[in-house]
Amino acid sequence: MSAPAQTEVHRPVGSRRWNAGRVSRVTVMLVVAAMFVIPIVGFIAMAFRSQEGVAAGTDGWLGLQGMSWDNVVFSWSQLTGFGPGGGGLFQRWIMNSLILAIAGGLLALIAAIPAGYAMARLRFRSRKFWLFATLLAMVMPNTVLVIPLFLEVNAIGAVGQLWPVAVIMGFFPFGVYLSYIHFMTTMPPELVEAARIDGLGEIAIFFRVGLPISKQAVALVAFFSFVANWTNFFLPLALLTSNQQNKTISIGIQELIGASPLFNATVAAGLDVKLYMPQLALATVISMLPLLLVFLGAQRFLIRGQTVGAVKG
Repeated sequence: MSAPAQTEVHRPVGSRRWNAGRVSRVTVMLVVAAMFVIPIVGFIAMAFRSQEGVAAGTDGWLGLQGMSWDNVVFSWSQLTGFGPGGGGLFQRWIMNSLILAIAGGLLALIAAIPAGYAMARLRFRSRKFWLFATLLAMVMPNTVLVIPLFLEVNAIGAVGQLWPVAVIMGFFPFGVYLSYIHFMTTMPPELVEAARIDGLGEIAIFFRVGLPISKQAVALVAFFSFVANWTNFFLPLALLTSNQQNKTISIGIQELIGASPLFNATVAAGLDVKLYMPQLALATVISMLPLLLVFLGAQRFLIRGQTVGAVKG
């Protein structure tokens, strides 16, 4: 007589036992996460505190007890009052950064998407050379190009103006490479050949076939170019420092730090506006908001774009 079959008990997915190994791994991850999260929370809380509370140290752990919207209003009034003639420099720097980031991003899109398509699907002799040149320009440090670019802009007498910086920011080889990978993996060569047989020219193939399937590539190039342009420091520092009104927020934060009594008491002594840690923290948080908004707006396309190049279809 055969033994009765034993029924196997299946635990539901996610009901793993909390053994010592799992507890230790979760603990380590929580500790590492706290090491990153706690400084960020404290920094954001600093923008809501007053200088008196910071100096006295009475705002509690991370300064959460001293947070107040009135402190933000006061810090904002200090930031907007910074600069000669009643202030307004901080708002001007934010606007300049928006202009350069958007204009440079648009130019990067106009140049990168067609260039990536051309290297992926067109037939020409120097294709491999231009691909190699794109990779070389992509890995080249930006600091290496600052001095040659300054000499070229200075030769046309445009130092201190925004438009040459926007044009230079439109040179985005990483976007070209992203577009190249996108068209190589998502646009079969048979589709291009069929369009050619139907009598479409190369420009018509790009606009009628290639461009409609490149939404993820457009989102990736737009996002990364905006971030690169917004956070660019050395190029605006070399080309825009001669004009105080045309500086960007990346340089402006340095100006605010240099005008703070915490770092430069000599310069700050001649200013009506005094910038301390709450004001500097608020300026930094405001400078990060456009990046956060762009990321949230493009998040859906960025998540889909992560698979670009993973599967050839």
